[in-house]
Amino acid sequence: VQLQASGGGFVQAGGSLRLSCTASGRIFDTYVMGWFRQAPGEQREFVAAIRWSVGNTAYGSSVKGRFTISRDNAENSVYLQMDKLRPEDTAVYYCALDRRIASAISSSGTAYDDWGQGTQVTVSS
Repeated sequence: VQLQASGGGFVQAGGSLRLSCTASGRIFDTYVMGWFRQAPGEQREFVAAIRWSVGNTAYGSSVKGRFTISRDNAENSVYLQMDKLRPEDTAVYYCALDRRIASAISSSGTAYDDWGQGTQVTVSS
């Protein structure tokens, strides 16, 4: 499965952006699609994820209440609505696909099999 992320850009603090990630290939109900981010010199950080079938979600603590993940099964796409952006949200954002059959959504990048190319988000103060 190939993942194509888009929607990054430059925004002032307090603003919003919406990221998109479209998958080529079949997405099975058990799959989880997620977003991670990595700032220069920092470790990769879990942002959010959603299970393809039932749509249950998980969020990283630093974005909970500000970001919303959703998916469109017909479009094979997942979205990340980012509101109330802060300068510390500046990073390259990656979408990823977990193809395991697992009961819980994982926040570990090692659980994800396929990765998109990343899209830059820059938030100015």
